Amino acid sequence: MVMKNILVTGCAGFIGWKVSEQLLDEGMNVVGIDNLNDYYDPRLKEWRLAQLKAKRAGGRSSAEFNFNKCDIGDFDSAKAVFTNHKIDAVINLAARAGVRASVEDPWVYLDTNMKGTLNLLECCREFGVHKFVLASTSSIYGLNEMPFRETDRTDAPLAPYSATKKGAEVFCYSYHYLFGLDISIPRYFTVYGPAGRPDMSIFIFIKNIDKGIPITVFGDGKQQRDFSYIDDIAGGTLKCLQPAGYGIFNLGNDNPVELMYVINLIEDILGKKARIEFSPRHSADVPATWADIGKSKKILGWYPKTTIQEGIKKTVEWYFENRELVNRLKS
Repeated sequence: MVMKNILVTGCAGFIGWKVSEQLLDEGMNVVGIDNLNDYYDPRLKEWRLAQLKAKRAGGRSSAEFNFNKCDIGDFDSAKAVFTNHKIDAVINLAARAGVRASVEDPWVYLDTNMKGTLNLLECCREFGVHKFVLASTSSIYGLNEMPFRETDRTDAPLAPYSATKKGAEVFCYSYHYLFGLDISIPRYFTVYGPAGRPDMSIFIFIKNIDKGIPITVFGDGKQQRDFSYIDDIAGGTLKCLQPAGYGIFNLGNDNPVELMYVINLIEDILGKKARIEFSPRHSADVPATWADIGKSKKILGWYPKTTIQEGIKKTVEWYFENRELVNRLKS
């Protein structure tokens, strides 16, 4: 099916912004949805939106970007977007993220991650939208043996965040089975990069090390993460628009590194030493993540192109260029 009009939920979020940007670069029209909530400072979300609008206004893209302030947890609001726009496919990137935060307030995760996904699936069924992409997470694997594979059991989530993402995946399968929706589910592994979420470790480390503020490391710093660069992840998400029936795909860097190694990289680029305060590891944090991306390579034709060294350098460069904005953001 030829796709021209893509609905991207969470378009002002970190991954949603970059996915929308790449879609516009590919000449596809983007219908963007975001509720601009205050999980973190909305000024960063407004900055990302401004970049998307400038791309269109500056003639750098012939495609259209249409923004709708909307909460997917409200069915009538979501349905209105489908009523007012022709939509060929949905990429659902709207989600409440954050493992630790979900332990404190699980209810909002239920509303957005599960109810919101169900609302979108029902709209797809009603309006005849055949293709649906659901962003999921490596957190769903819990304490499985590594590397994590799509066939691993995912019925033992360690926090409400991963539990609600698992619930969203299961809703997707039901709608695939009952109504024939073609569904792809990319599971993301620790995404980082320019204009990233300010509650994520790399963003915090860069800002605080530069300002001489102590950084907190939970555990001993030897925990490993399969850090994945934003441009690679967005590119893999676009690959998920191809027909899949019902497919789950790991999108990671396939190269886990220790947290202390990343801190050392940031120190070297900034030319400053970190002041580190160690705290106990949170019970919802896993000691390591590692994506087996064999399936994504074979079926999607996707593989990551950015090394952790290159990605951290580009992220710090963005910080230098936007230091004033970063320093205005509320913690």
